[in-house]
Amino acid sequence: MANGRYWLHTLGCPKNQVDSDKLAGLLTTDGYLPADDPGDADLVVVNTCAFIDAARQESVDTVLELADLRRDGARLVVTGCMAERYGDELAEALPEVDLVAGFGQALHDGLTGQTEMPGDHAEVPGAVPVALGPRRRSAPVTSTAGGSFDLLELPRPAARSAWAYVKVAEGCDRACGFCAIPSFRGKQRSRRPADVLAEVAALAEGDGSSGAFGVKEVVLVAQDLASYGRDRTSASRGARVRGAATPMVSLTRAVADLVPRTRLLYLYPSSLTDDLVEAMLDTGVPYFDLSLQHVSRPLLARMRRWGDGDRFLRRIATIRAAAADATFRSSFILGYPGETEEDHDALLGFLREATLDWAGFFLFSPEDGTRAADLPDQVPPELALERLRECAELQDAITSRRRDALVGQTRQVLVDAPGVGRTVHEAPEIDGVVQVPASLAVGTLADMTITGSLGTDLVAQPVGNVSAGTPDGRLGERPDGTGARPDRVGVAGIAG
Repeated sequence: MANGRYWLHTLGCPKNQVDSDKLAGLLTTDGYLPADDPGDADLVVVNTCAFIDAARQESVDTVLELADLRRDGARLVVTGCMAERYGDELAEALPEVDLVAGFGQALHDGLTGQTEMPGDHAEVPGAVPVALGPRRRSAPVTSTAGGSFDLLELPRPAARSAWAYVKVAEGCDRACGFCAIPSFRGKQRSRRPADVLAEVAALAEGDGSSGAFGVKEVVLVAQDLASYGRDRTSASRGARVRGAATPMVSLTRAVADLVPRTRLLYLYPSSLTDDLVEAMLDTGVPYFDLSLQHVSRPLLARMRRWGDGDRFLRRIATIRAAAADATFRSSFILGYPGETEEDHDALLGFLREATLDWAGFFLFSPEDGTRAADLPDQVPPELALERLRECAELQDAITSRRRDALVGQTRQVLVDAPGVGRTVHEAPEIDGVVQVPASLAVGTLADMTITGSLGTDLVAQPVGNVSAGTPDGRLGERPDGTGARPDRVGVAGIAG
């Protein structure tokens, strides 16, 4: 067993945070304790992001900053998407790093001390370029008889907040023109439903230690969440014909039976079936994070994506007809090769009509090895930025109006931190928050009246008497206190 303290810095998306949670569990098992500061750690680990240029630059900048902060003799390990994608090239560009390793056995051995790492660190350079050359193809990380460990299936420590991400699959089978993720994360590998549910149950229970919570909200994530289980069974499309639930529908209902809130992130619109919509509405969290990317049909075809603005609008309208308070989030790419003014006007028109609650806008980033990197008709960066700003300005006004409309209404609020909570309308870390009385304990679920709107954030006050300092002990019960919601489906019958 190792002795010492670790500091783990996570960059990128929620899926990376789950990976970091698993790594923290591995380090804890090996005898490490978390450090209060990177300068106090014996082991500093950076879980990087490689999605776009800006993310890669942030990853490199963070590595250099932590290299400066670490104490003499501390080891510095770089893992995550940049390590998966660039490997040896990244190690050569960052000589002060002791180990660059993807999520495979080399990382396991390096972290747990089974492989010696050099103790002498090169002088930290002032800058490191992130243009590391052509993409290298690496195999997905899987469990093998040879001893490789599977990060996806590692145990994780108890949550230290009122909510937690749970990754249900790794990799992606799609071939979007702008995305390099399948090249280094591999094809989709879905976890066994029983393993996912066991992890959710453990998170919901907590371990009783100081600072560890039984989570009240689970956020299911994957690169292509709605396609969960299709690689494990042929039932995906045929199941609907036979009347059986698809794997994602079954999993959603089963998770909702274990925690008060179940939220789904990253849904491809083509996979958002009526059954899945119904299951999501039944959880009581009508939050739809749709991966649209654009609305122009010709441009989406160039992206190798399904759909168009009219189809998206019809789907949103159908969901709102079933649940008027449904919340919608999406993200859009501006400046994709071939994007015309007509395409841009179509996106602006869609935003006005769709009135999404939340939206993110990103500049196209040409990624080595992707189809889009070599497409003709590249959009000048300054024009793409102008289009992004126009979309963001329009959406900011729409989001503000959507938030204002909640004032005066009553919503159940989950307290995430002292003075800060969320309703079902806000996903953790990416949307606005709700300001609540600081006396409410973290983990409290309580009905509150929305009393004010501050741009993206809201202000709320509890309805009736809510005990300060004590989380609600009757989470998930019906108003009459007789037990769990009757419309939730149990765990039984979910095949592994």
